Amino acid sequence: MKRWRSGSQQGTQADPKASDERLDIAALNAVAAQDRDAFDQLYRRYYPRLIDFLTRLVGRAGLVEEVVNDTMYVVWSRADSFAGRSRVSTWIFGIAYKQAIKRLEREGRHRTERLPQDWESWAPNVGADSEISKLQIQEMLDKAIARLNPTHRSVVELTYHFGYSYIEIAEIVGCPVNTVKTRMFHARAKLRRILGVLARRE
Repeated sequence: MKRWRSGSQQGTQADPKASDERLDIAALNAVAAQDRDAFDQLYRRYYPRLIDFLTRLVGRAGLVEEVVNDTMYVVWSRADSFAGRSRVSTWIFGIAYKQAIKRLEREGRHRTERLPQDWESWAPNVGADSEISKLQIQEMLDKAIARLNPTHRSVVELTYHFGYSYIEIAEIVGCPVNTVKTRMFHARAKLRRILGVLARRE
């Protein structure tokens, strides 16, 4: 593994992301040298973020923990393969995504979910003069996002919840940027069907 310096990534001293990246690069360099303390630090830094991401992607708590462990085992054993072409977080999330998809495929759960026939019943039963709260809209979105297949759901979550760019998401999920855009288009179209019900009832 090439020893990546903090200056190998764009950023300034005042940029929190640049500061985080320097810490990640230093830790990953040490992990590549089999430094267990550095691995423990990296594990603690990424554990809550991976739990959040994988819970949104695969759902089941027991499976989430297994995928986190699988992910961090790959980080430990392949730290020297990090090439520095992306942020460390992008690299680790990419490993997590691939491990999650493998698990879902193994369990036969990686399939496209159609919205149920009664999907309109998810919309609150309100009159024309009623206001729909942000909480209700968020609940609707959460239910809709949960119905997306993992490939579409991951693009939505990585974009809106974790703030990754399409280029970074392409690195994470291992596909061209245009494929990421296509997946987002289809995900938005499905979500828009539900939000359209809300708009008509306002």
